[in-house]
Order: sequence, then structure tokens, then C-alpha cells
Amino acid sequence: QVQLRESGGGSVQAGGSLKLSCVSSGSVSTLYTMGWFRQAPGKEREIVASVYGGARYYSDSVKGRFGISRNDAINMVYLQMNSLEPEDTAVYYCAAKPRGAPDYVYWGQGTQVTVSV
Repeated sequence: QVQLRESGGGSVQAGGSLKLSCVSSGSVSTLYTMGWFRQAPGKEREIVASVYGGARYYSDSVKGRFGISRNDAINMVYLQMNSLEPEDTAVYYCAAKPRGAPDYVYWGQGTQVTVSV
């Protein structure tokens, strides 16, 4: 059973930075795609970034501002968020998708990020 736990959320002013961390326990391997999602109040959950091997994906809304990385040796995934905007306010979730799975299977409980003007 895979468990994911996020940390690093908080409140920041627009233009500031935060770094989210996600630690995994269980059988997460390098063959898993790791992703960060977010859900703002009244909106659907959306993918922010993902990483599989050396390939990274970013949504258009965060491209150039956010960076995803992983350290499989210590079961960690990170999301560096720079130049934060009020529109980035949301609950951020870490998720894992096993190789061959059609969708993300494992989810963390989420961490709140609030960006004020």
C-alpha cells in the first residue's frame, strides 16, 4: 500500500515562493509517474506538474514559474513554486500513477497554499 504525505503549504504574498514536499511510503518506484494537482474552491481538480524519469510536464498556467523534481533515493517529490499569484491559491495534492495504470491511483491528503495580494 502506497501512502503519500504533503508538506510545505502556507500563506505567502503575491510574488513570493513556496516549496512543497511529498514523501511516499510503500512500494513507489522509479517506474511511477509522480504528479502535483491542485483544487481551488468551486473549481475542478487540475494537474499542475508531473515527472517520469527525465520527462516533466507543466500546465500552461504554471509553466516557467513552477519546477517539479524527485529524489527516489529518499522517496521525495518536490514542487518549487515561484512568482506566486493569487490564482495559485488552492489545496495542492501529491499523486502517484503506477506504470501502465490509466490514471493516478494514490493520493495524499493535500496541503493548503494561499497567495494574497
